[in-house]
Amino acid sequence: MSNLRLLNETTVSSGVASVSVTDVFSSDFDIYKITFTDMEIQTEDYTSMRLINSSGNIVTNTIYNNASRIMYSHTSFFNAQNTTDNKFYYLNYLYPNSYDDGNGNTIYIFNPFDTSSYTFIINQGTGYANGVGNYNFKGIGVLKETSSITGINVFRTGNINNIKIRTYGLRVDT
Repeated sequence: MSNLRLLNETTVSSGVASVSVTDVFSSDFDIYKITFTDMEIQTEDYTSMRLINSSGNIVTNTIYNNASRIMYSHTSFFNAQNTTDNKFYYLNYLYPNSYDDGNGNTIYIFNPFDTSSYTFIINQGTGYANGVGNYNFKGIGVLKETSSITGINVFRTGNINNIKIRTYGLRVDT
């Protein structure tokens, strides 16, 4: 039996500035797995994410810290780090639909609902752009606030034309 429980699947198939997945984190799980697939975008750039608190508000305070390593097959790698930012940045990089031939992203979120702990993330992803090459991402982050987080908001420069976001709860058997 799998320890993953599908909690939500959100699909976007028209151009939107951002996608929110709300009310998916609860006291039922401490660890969540989120996947982004079938992502197509309007403008070449990195994908960002903010967290949504239990009041339904997107947390935009400058309390996000994250670091990422972006590895390209066609050029040198890139290290990025942000402290006191208002988002998790560098979750992945995408080229417009005419270039991208595939991509995927996985994010693990730890203790989002727990008001006595910071919310941590680790993420990794890969993509391939026709005529450009392969690119891979690995990152970590923390929301330096002890609030109850119940969802995510994904956004980027330009519209998100297509995306499937799946949220799973990870059950730990003792």
